[in-house]
Amino acid sequence: MRHDLLTLYRRLYDAYGPQHWWPADSPFEVCVGAILTQNTNWSNVEKAIARLRQADALDPEALGQIPSERLMDLIRPAGFFRQKCKRLKAFCGFVTDHGGIAELGRLETEELRPMLLAIHGIGPETADSMLLYAWSRPVFVVDAYTKRLLARLGILSGKASYGQLQDLFHEHLPRDSNMFNEFHALIVEHAKRHCRHAPLCNGCPLHGGCTRAIEHSARTASPQSSVRR
Repeated sequence: MRHDLLTLYRRLYDAYGPQHWWPADSPFEVCVGAILTQNTNWSNVEKAIARLRQADALDPEALGQIPSERLMDLIRPAGFFRQKCKRLKAFCGFVTDHGGIAELGRLETEELRPMLLAIHGIGPETADSMLLYAWSRPVFVVDAYTKRLLARLGILSGKASYGQLQDLFHEHLPRDSNMFNEFHALIVEHAKRHCRHAPLCNGCPLHGGCTRAIEHSARTASPQSSVRR
């Protein structure tokens, strides 16, 4: 399995190159982006963050003090702005109560992760995005793209839980935050280009080892699948 994941990483890296994630000016901005990106695409998040930056609201104190109605208007491009407003407010309160982002960074991952998960609206994917991209912790971020890709490659069942998928990376790869950073970003890039809900297999760098692509090719090549004229 270690070989399979390393091979997957190298093939994606060779195909797409370094991704330079997470695009942000500060660890706090990374955390804000991790909350805003829930159930939306990154282009919408960028619009919301640009509005927050223009309002000088990209620090815990300023963002925490903005009236909720104003904050909802600023983050409206990211969608679900009412829920995300509450989550941002809760996160800002958490950061302020614990002395800031840098002070939280002094905590061990095993202590910090449960604290993040206890904040309103922050689940495993959001918490792990913060840990990896804001605090450079070797915690692999699992998302829907990861689950889809590993299932199609036949590496793990599509019914596997978040924890099972994350354990796969933690147990079979070096615990290296830089590698986890690139690997997750490469999976996202691959999903956008090829491994979509309706996959675009033409030109896919993983086509030869993809169980779904192989099965699809076998079906289309089968005499029973051809149309008789």
